[in-house]
Amino acid sequence: MSANSHEADQPTSSTTTRRFRYEKDHPRYRWVALSNTTLGVLMATINSSIVIISLPAIFRGIHLNPLAPGNVSYLLWMIMGFLLVSAVLVVSLGRLGDMYGRVRIYSFGFVVFTIASILLAIDPFQQSSGALWLIGWRLVQGVGGAMLFANSTAILTDAFPSNRRGMALGINQVAAIAGSFLGLLIGGVLAEVDWRAVFWVSVPIGILGTIWSYRSLHELGQRHRGKVDIAGNVTFALGLTAILAAITYGIQPYGGHTMGWTNPAVLGGLIGGVVLLVVFCVVESRVADPMFHLSLFRNRAFGAGNLAGLLASIGRGGMQFMLIIWLQGIWLPLHGFDYARTPLWAGIYLVPLTIGFLLAGPISGYLSDRHGARAFATGGLLVVAATFVGLLLLPVNFPYWAFAALIAVNGIGSGLFSSPNTSAIMNSVPARQRGSASGMRATFFNSGTSLSIGIFFSLMIIGLANSLPASLTRGLEQQGVSPGVASQVGHLPPVGSLFAAFLGYNPIAQLLGPTGALNHLPAANVATLTGKEFFPQLISAPFHHGLVIVFLAAAIMTVIGAFASLLRGQRYVHGESPTSEEEGAAT
Repeated sequence: MSANSHEADQPTSSTTTRRFRYEKDHPRYRWVALSNTTLGVLMATINSSIVIISLPAIFRGIHLNPLAPGNVSYLLWMIMGFLLVSAVLVVSLGRLGDMYGRVRIYSFGFVVFTIASILLAIDPFQQSSGALWLIGWRLVQGVGGAMLFANSTAILTDAFPSNRRGMALGINQVAAIAGSFLGLLIGGVLAEVDWRAVFWVSVPIGILGTIWSYRSLHELGQRHRGKVDIAGNVTFALGLTAILAAITYGIQPYGGHTMGWTNPAVLGGLIGGVVLLVVFCVVESRVADPMFHLSLFRNRAFGAGNLAGLLASIGRGGMQFMLIIWLQGIWLPLHGFDYARTPLWAGIYLVPLTIGFLLAGPISGYLSDRHGARAFATGGLLVVAATFVGLLLLPVNFPYWAFAALIAVNGIGSGLFSSPNTSAIMNSVPARQRGSASGMRATFFNSGTSLSIGIFFSLMIIGLANSLPASLTRGLEQQGVSPGVASQVGHLPPVGSLFAAFLGYNPIAQLLGPTGALNHLPAANVATLTGKEFFPQLISAPFHHGLVIVFLAAAIMTVIGAFASLLRGQRYVHGESPTSEEEGAAT
């Protein structure tokens, strides 16, 4: 061995000996980027769902009855506020990342998220003031989440070569979706301890992420300086906000109707929102430096992938809400669980869904690097659609093994789809547009969850409206409630009963309280009416009728998503100078 070759094998300079993994030229820097961005999206998505299952404890903690007249809006905005802000801002923040640095915007997201989490946990108010405090800081927390969502996949796309991106983006995407499942379990556990712990849990993670991000991440992508597209940002934000806000109020009763879709404010929000989004498209086609290049949708890999992702997100969000209602409001009380403990056990009984997703996600991402995304993504959505059909065939009081098997397979199907689909979308865009493309992908992801609330709650309310009044009236009369009072209560808008099931409440005492009927009934009847089993048994048949409608719609949307995925074309990786073959695949 020559002296030169021997010297080459030794660390001959301080630069070599002091190279750390967080330096951008270190061969393992990409894994630092992967671990940090995975932590970021995991924290953000856990918080998108952790509140859903903790709402009963949160509202008890601030001494507010979420089912009282006028308080349903607080409940909805606690769920929707975070999702709405995240959906609206991710494209703008992704574009700012392209202009001023993805790592800079991403790292500041940790700071914003952590500060908001602290202020949520120290809520100093009670009742409606306490709810408004929580809603306001959830909106701020959503801004931090949008910063993390918008730039994490772009940072990874910069750090990994195209033949390894599927695996990296797969792990990141698995963390994003698994976080929404894990949030249900974590929220259930922490709500048992203290409702403030639901928000405190993010603080140490946020501090760690902030320090780690500022210390270790580097700008590897191209910066594309230009003017901020104010008109595009404003029209997009206002349009999407109007639509999602209108959906929030569309599922609430209005003017004697079971829902509010005839409310002029709701109609104005929907129509005005669509008009503003059309204006956004016109603006983006004419300005020199658009917030988002609409021409990317001409690329089949990008357009079809995002359409499939939107439909998959709607179906997944709707399923999540329906399973929570099913477990917390019906199945667990029928099996002897106290209402106060149903959030914890609902999270535990949904674990097979998370396990299935965690098993399939990284594997499909790795295999899609070698074989392309289309087969895995399309096949995964077809598997998900099949499980929706299986779920609607289950009886309401199902055997748990059948339920667990179906949701585990559903998780596997979602894992097969999500990782390859994300990789294919990000591979299809030029490097200078990865931030805004990542933001648009995240917009579809978060908007799908928001839209699922409006779509599937509306479908469920339609199903309940057809059969719940008669069922509720008959059940109350059988327990000695006078026909007039039973009919009055039975014909109240079913949204109250639906949210009661969603929160794991028995609403019978609250519904009968103003009538004074409980004061004139035998103690045994009162115990039955306010016990664990009366309300779940009463709502089981109407709920199953609505469930069939919901899961059938979810299956249809998922099949359409699979068809869109099939149209994405062959494997395509965007290059700054694409070959003629790649150009053909992209169009």
